[in-house]
Amino acid sequence: MTDCTHADTTINTQNTLNPGVIKMNNSLNQNQQADVFSSLMHSRRSVRKYDQTANFDHDAVARALALTTLSPNSSNMQLWEFHRVISDDKRITLASYCMGQNAAKTANELVAFVVTPYKWKERAAMNANQIREAFDGREDETSKRALKYYEKLIPFVYNNDRFGLFGLARKAISYFLGRNKPMVREVSKADLRVCLHKSSSLAAMTFMTAMRAEGYDTCPMEGFDSTRTKQLLGLPNTAEITMIISCGKRLEEGIYGDRHRVDNQDVIINH
Repeated sequence: MTDCTHADTTINTQNTLNPGVIKMNNSLNQNQQADVFSSLMHSRRSVRKYDQTANFDHDAVARALALTTLSPNSSNMQLWEFHRVISDDKRITLASYCMGQNAAKTANELVAFVVTPYKWKERAAMNANQIREAFDGREDETSKRALKYYEKLIPFVYNNDRFGLFGLARKAISYFLGRNKPMVREVSKADLRVCLHKSSSLAAMTFMTAMRAEGYDTCPMEGFDSTRTKQLLGLPNTAEITMIISCGKRLEEGIYGDRHRVDNQDVIINH
């Protein structure tokens, strides 16, 4: 299957998926909506070199990030931040921290996807308040269980010490309770870290798809100096960077060959 390499070879997704005109999707039937999404996914490529002479609308990044905040995430905790690096001096510096990759050096903008585990208390309180408002006046089991989730369970799972001892205790409790009934096993400090990066990665995919809908290209990068990057962005030590995504208009030479994937039968398993 060949990849679409130009925005003008795809359905006009820039208008179709714009949040300001999202109601127009009602005029598309199910097959047409599926075709729009398929076009986006097939045309999205990881671009390693951008056209630095092409016009770039930084507002497109703002629109894409607005959609990114709608991404699914664990327990709606939204423990993420999206740091836009727009100024030339910081962008050039960050590109050097990305090991001088062409995808970073030739980009018009770089966006760092960051997880913020230290904000869990305020986010748990935010969700608990939302639950109280949503279930105001109700005293049924559903409302009580929802509130208990954010006031009891979330603090139990998210509260960690420096050495991860709380997490080891949770692991022991999970193992004991799981002997006789189904039980979530991923409750350690390391497990929570994985959980946050999974949510951040879901957001990153939303962002890259939204940028493609705007007619631009992206490249997710994991190769960077995290220590220097956090200093550049003013992040605390407890923050972690999931990835840095570059943005721009693709050059043909920026796509390193045709896309290839393993056979679907090797990775899609029916039970």
